[in-house]
Amino acid sequence: MKKLIGLTVLALACGAWGCGESAVKTGPDAVKAAPGVRPDRPLRFLFISPVKDEQFFDPVKKGMQDAARMMGVEAVFTGTPGVDVAAQAAMVAKAVADGYDGIAVDLIDTAAFDEVVQLALDKGVPVVGFNTDDLTPNVRLSCVSQNLYKAGRVLGQKAAESIPEGRQVLVTLHDEGISALEDRFRGLTEELRKKNIAWKRLITGPDPIKAREAILQALKDSPDIQVVLGTGQADTEGAGLALEKAYKGKDCWSAGFDLSPPILRLIKVDFIRFTIDQQPYIQGFYPVIQLTLFCRYGIRPSSIDTGAWVITKEDVDTVLELKKRNYR
Repeated sequence: MKKLIGLTVLALACGAWGCGESAVKTGPDAVKAAPGVRPDRPLRFLFISPVKDEQFFDPVKKGMQDAARMMGVEAVFTGTPGVDVAAQAAMVAKAVADGYDGIAVDLIDTAAFDEVVQLALDKGVPVVGFNTDDLTPNVRLSCVSQNLYKAGRVLGQKAAESIPEGRQVLVTLHDEGISALEDRFRGLTEELRKKNIAWKRLITGPDPIKAREAILQALKDSPDIQVVLGTGQADTEGAGLALEKAYKGKDCWSAGFDLSPPILRLIKVDFIRFTIDQQPYIQGFYPVIQLTLFCRYGIRPSSIDTGAWVITKEDVDTVLELKKRNYR
């Protein structure tokens, strides 16, 4: 699978007929592209994600739609109902067959997309990543995503400021086998280890209510644990809901990732101390810009780190207003 290591995709001759009907060149050749778009229709791009209806992706869709209007292209957001990398990879191949001019993929696995992305590029269809990157060598042109390992470290550093040395915490993941969560987990636990803080790992499932119950049981089984640190939206929500349900007035707190309305509400009432924002609007906006510029003018995409910004109680009211409009 990793025979693609070291392969650099450098050129796509778009011409007047758009990207989908050009040849990709690999190797040291410079980008060669003739400006222009198909005269019979605008460029069409497809975003392919796991858990496509998760609330987290609402700002991604908003960013995608805004950029598509601005650039005069069409963009569609789709994906799998749950985590299914084989099905998601198959959707990339189908998008090529269906004639899309460019594809954005949530690269949640380090190997599953290698062959199908190469297939797309060989057919003249540019592919960029969004939301999650494959940090191993690969041929996608760019990725617009949070640096997940660094974001995990940000969470760990901030949390460790308030955790006594030698204590144990609960660290949650909403699903097994998602590279984004594992990268955050790795960064988080490296920072905890520096302060001699131990942890128990818990897979909660992707539903916040079920996550709440799993976390409540874990806290009951380990009564000395007073801090829950999430690596994703569903388990961060579940942690705050668990503390709200059974730990009011007790010296327990949680922190984690993302800006769903329940997370922001739980920050406001002190059951979640802070959360890390990865700015998903950007993850939808810039892939459209990059694909359009590449298809029209051969301007090569560049990866963008969307950041790891700490959101506390002081920020909640402002963020909530923007959240209503799907900018946050």
